Amino acid sequence: MKRIIILILITCSFITAKAQLGVGGGPTIVGKISGTLIDSVTKQPLSYASVALFRATGKAPINGVLTDDKGVFKIDGVHPGDYKIRISYVGYPEKSVGGITTTDAKPDKNMGQIFVRSSAKALNEVSVTAQAPLIENKIDKIVYNAEKDLTAAGGNATDVLQKVPLVAVDINGNVSLRGDANVRVLINGKPSGATSASLSDVLKTIPADQIKSIEVITSPSAKYDAEGSAGIINIITKQKNMTGISGSVSGGFGTRQNNGNFNLNYNKNRFSLSMNIGGNYTWPQTSLTGFYNDIQPKDTVHTSTTSNGTNYVKRYGAIGNVSANYDFNAFNGLHTNIRLNQGGFNTVANSQSAFTNLMITPWDIKTGDTSYRYSSNSLGHNSFGGFDWNVDYTHKFHKEGEELDLSTQWSHSRTVTDFTSTYMNTDQLPNSKANINGLNNEYTLQADYTLPINKVFKLEAGGKEILRRLVGTQDAYAYDLAAGTPDGFVFDNANSAVYNYNQDVTAGYGVLTITLPKGYTLLVGARDEITHISGAPQTVSSDTTLRPFSNSYNTFIPSLTIQKALSSTQTIKLAYSKRITRPGLTSLNPYDNKTNVLAQTEGNPYLAPEVSQTLELDYITFVKSSVINMSVYYKHTAGLIETIAAPILVQVDSTHAQPGTLTTSHNIGNNNSFGTSFFGSVSPIRNVTVRANINAYTYKPDPTGLFIRDQTQDGTYVQYNGFAMAEYDAKSGFIASVFTFGSSPRRTIQGTNPSFSIFGVGVRQQLMKKKASIGINVLEPFNKYKDFNSSLSSPGFVQTSTFQFPFRSVGINFSYSFGKTTFSADKNKINNDDIKQGDQGIGGAGGTGTGNK
Repeated sequence: MKRIIILILITCSFITAKAQLGVGGGPTIVGKISGTLIDSVTKQPLSYASVALFRATGKAPINGVLTDDKGVFKIDGVHPGDYKIRISYVGYPEKSVGGITTTDAKPDKNMGQIFVRSSAKALNEVSVTAQAPLIENKIDKIVYNAEKDLTAAGGNATDVLQKVPLVAVDINGNVSLRGDANVRVLINGKPSGATSASLSDVLKTIPADQIKSIEVITSPSAKYDAEGSAGIINIITKQKNMTGISGSVSGGFGTRQNNGNFNLNYNKNRFSLSMNIGGNYTWPQTSLTGFYNDIQPKDTVHTSTTSNGTNYVKRYGAIGNVSANYDFNAFNGLHTNIRLNQGGFNTVANSQSAFTNLMITPWDIKTGDTSYRYSSNSLGHNSFGGFDWNVDYTHKFHKEGEELDLSTQWSHSRTVTDFTSTYMNTDQLPNSKANINGLNNEYTLQADYTLPINKVFKLEAGGKEILRRLVGTQDAYAYDLAAGTPDGFVFDNANSAVYNYNQDVTAGYGVLTITLPKGYTLLVGARDEITHISGAPQTVSSDTTLRPFSNSYNTFIPSLTIQKALSSTQTIKLAYSKRITRPGLTSLNPYDNKTNVLAQTEGNPYLAPEVSQTLELDYITFVKSSVINMSVYYKHTAGLIETIAAPILVQVDSTHAQPGTLTTSHNIGNNNSFGTSFFGSVSPIRNVTVRANINAYTYKPDPTGLFIRDQTQDGTYVQYNGFAMAEYDAKSGFIASVFTFGSSPRRTIQGTNPSFSIFGVGVRQQLMKKKASIGINVLEPFNKYKDFNSSLSSPGFVQTSTFQFPFRSVGINFSYSFGKTTFSADKNKINNDDIKQGDQGIGGAGGTGTGNK
């Protein structure tokens, strides 16, 4: 209650400050400035010239675009006022055109034809043609316009993310940013309770056709929540701003996966309604697996195991969304949205193993055999589902740009993981069965206030309260044929538990934007977050390690961005940010998960949050249709969280034991990383565009205390990820593209995780005046399987694994848009891109209940 009162006081203080400033005025809307650039001598259009927008008396550009192949430019989002434009083009002197005025009554200004004279030393004309920008660089983010990428058709959100600059996605769908997996993923600027359960699974349920763009924020300002040491990825879905009824249907069918998507939109006057439903189904796939370990938990015990097998998987997912907006007048608007999701996958794993006892001791090994062979079978059923419901209210004051946003959200998610493991031809290993359920409810209350004080200063401030309530339930079963149950399993109370976990976060922030002369812009901010976490067993277990815990900590997060516009086409930026990664329930829960007795996991309630600080220098330039972005950065991480596996002796029965491993998360020490990234887009010849991105960074952990002995990777390692694509546009509706991306193995102090790469081609033909299209995509035409290898080593054990996944696929995709609509000016709707949102969850806490199997 105290936290809510604090939040209300913060909000009231914003309104009081506004009253004291005595601002006033009238309602405003946004419009556009457009025109056509023409060579004054040849009368030909100037394709891909740079047009920068300035205020009439300003010296720094506030927006800018490139003309299309017909010399036409259009600058959207222009507030009423007095402006000038500056035109830049290779071989032509810069030209300024002033006297441009837009008003509330006439927000759009068409400047008609603007004639530009070439210089006496003009270069010979080179005709180039490019697609609309696939990549945009803004002061605080990189924007990947996914709707411009034809090869994404027929895929899902994971396929799109693999092509986004600085982002990497591994074979399991785990997302990382600049090599750091501690990334916060938002959907339309908001966290989703579903992603807190299983981000990788939820991303596979979102059809690529639903995605408009993806924003990458590597150095978030203080207005963003501090969660996610790597930064923020914001997935923006398509939303129409039209008058009338419209819709679209799209889908894809292939040898690996199938998906479909349907949109329906209605917009009239001040009310709009949109509905969307999409789904994904993956054909059953069989992967090949291999495993080897060598364990010596003490001097008198030394064993090895070699396994080979298959893993059969079926995956499905669906997601739906209903969104409504109503503007009461020019100053007040209400928005509500509910997003539902459901998905899951079923697995059947079979393996044949060879066990070797390298040092026989009667107590430690159940039999005196030096070696034996056995088979195993594991059946798994995994499902997840839930909803996110938010209600947002926006009040725009009379002063242009002054705005108060009040937002609430309820996220509910549930996950189920059921599995049964049986062993044949051996009595050394006990059969096991478990049902693991996770329930997550997250409640968010938020207030954001924006005040443009004058032409130099803009203030943003706000507060937030997040209440998370999670329940993890694990029902374990022991194998006992004498019990007479149908499957031979009986409830095992000693290894079952219900655990409650609470996390409360109270935050307040302030950000000041300062627009200075000579093209300088400063963003200065500060945020403070108070976190309280607690956990306690709901039922009493015989396991004495299952105990209550609580912890509280305060985190102060400063941020600073300095940007300099060197010209209308060149920008340099220096940014500092601080981020934290809070450990999730799986990492904190002290329950010892023994469902797989030879590979146990246990939480660590004493984990501290991981804190990272990043300093980044960024440069971007536009030359005609080309764009180049380069950056260098340094990142220091304190309290680095990694999972540590250690050899143990596992009690099989009252008199015998087997070697196994226990995996637990720890704050192992610090890491200092230096990195660089490059993105470029050029059009070397007519109708062809080439894009490439590469990010490289160092990994050199500095473990402390007992973790020094666990370290086997003690060098300085360079890791990388990259993407390249070439696209041909015939301008007749036919487009062809080829792409590839890959990443190096990701290291920990104990070993390496798999590398990943893929190659694909696609073609698409637009039909019916671009209302419809049909295309074909091919992935990995030269390789049926992709290999993924990992290894771990530490004193007392060595472990390697191989995984061969079938990737070769061919798919047909289509889309069709219908409805008669007319475009209208933007209404007073909440801009979700600018809403300061909370955590999507706590790192899988809701999804795995009391531990991993």
